[in-house]
Parts: sequence; C-alpha cells; structure tokens
Amino acid sequence: MTPSRERWYRRLFLTATIYDVVLGVVFLFFAGWAFDLLEIRDEMPEGGYVPLIGAFLLVIGIAYWLIYRGDLVENRDLIAIGTLYKLAYSGVGFWVWAFDEVPHVAFVAVFGIADVVFFVLMLECWLVVRREAASRPVVPSGA
Repeated sequence: MTPSRERWYRRLFLTATIYDVVLGVVFLFFAGWAFDLLEIRDEMPEGGYVPLIGAFLLVIGIAYWLIYRGDLVENRDLIAIGTLYKLAYSGVGFWVWAFDEVPHVAFVAVFGIADVVFFVLMLECWLVVRREAASRPVVPSGA
C-alpha cells in the first residue's frame, strides 16, 4: 500500500471517529435536545432505545479510532466489522425511509447517505488491506 493511500484511509477512519463519537455523545446524553432541534420530540421513543443507539455509536467511534491509530493490515478484522456496521445502519435507515411513515425523512436520509459513503470507502479499504495481508509473509506463532 502506498503511503498516500494509507494516509487517505487513516483520514477516513479519523473522520468516521469524529462523526460517530459526536453522534454517540449527542444521542447518549442529549437525545432530547437533538429531537427538539429536529422538531420531532413527539417522535422520540420512550425508554433506553435512543441512548442505547448513542452508546453503540460511541463504541464504534472508538473502534474507528483504534483503526486510525493502529496497523491497518493488522486491524483488517476490525475494519470489516466497522464496514458491516455502516452497511447495517444505512440499510436499516433506508428501509425505514422507504417503507415506514416517518416524519423526519430528511434526518434519516442524511445519515443514511453519509453511512453509504462511509460503507463504500471502508469496503474499498478492507479489500485493499486484505490483499496486502495476503502478500505479507506468514510468521509462525511464538517466533
């Protein structure tokens, strides 16, 4: 992998870190404010559903930070999980957007589109680092 490509992937994961950590903190600790800001407070689910999503976003944001600061090839399994997470979020988001009556369609669409972009870029990264891993020599355990 070229140094410029590696820098590009690191910036991608740093951006994903910031995006998901900020959203995670907002929906974990300030969900009411966020729903008020979007003028959809009446649509906010009761209980721990929204804070749980915020906690998941915060955790995956931390995982993206670990990818960003670590060896991309060695972190390829974590990259795969992060990529699948973006696929899951965008898939569910677009499913809700297409088949449910949600008053905040733009809200769902914006985050869904952002996660589709992240998904495509992370998938490309995963394919590159997987190929890079296959070209590295195998070192026996305990050596």
